[in-house]
Amino acid sequence: MTLAISPLGSDEVDALLALAREIWRAHYPPIIGEAQTEYMLAQRYTPEVVHAELARGDVWWDTLSEDGGIVAFASSFAADAPGAIKLDKLYVHPQRQRRGYGAALIEHTCERAQRLGMEKIVLAVNKRNASAIAAYRRSGFEIAEAVVKDIGGGFVMDDFVMERSV
Repeated sequence: MTLAISPLGSDEVDALLALAREIWRAHYPPIIGEAQTEYMLAQRYTPEVVHAELARGDVWWDTLSEDGGIVAFASSFAADAPGAIKLDKLYVHPQRQRRGYGAALIEHTCERAQRLGMEKIVLAVNKRNASAIAAYRRSGFEIAEAVVKDIGGGFVMDDFVMERSV
């Protein structure tokens, strides 16, 4: 088996979006409901959104491929907080979880943060997403605060902000 972490290519966006929809629809409805799941997919996972982020140059999309097929991905950007990178997205196909793929993408993001002179990684995770919170704790993250953010459409994100030093 060959594993590789690489930047998302514009020709891979459709495959990434299909993976995102599969992961979200399998994982999030019990946590946030089907309506909010579909609303957030429509907000964040369209070809227009991803291509625009790729074109910006200050948002990093990384894929983890297993034998040439994308099975996990992450995106990050310089956070508003000084010296921090925001790990905005981190997803692993349900059949590929618990193999260290998420941790590998976290470490890849930490290496980027170090190269850029950043001190920490921050992320937001739904307070009811127990499996993700546990995985982040295993990777050295601690809860820094709780936040509720209105995302429109009558929906909110009820999250923990977690962080770790790099």
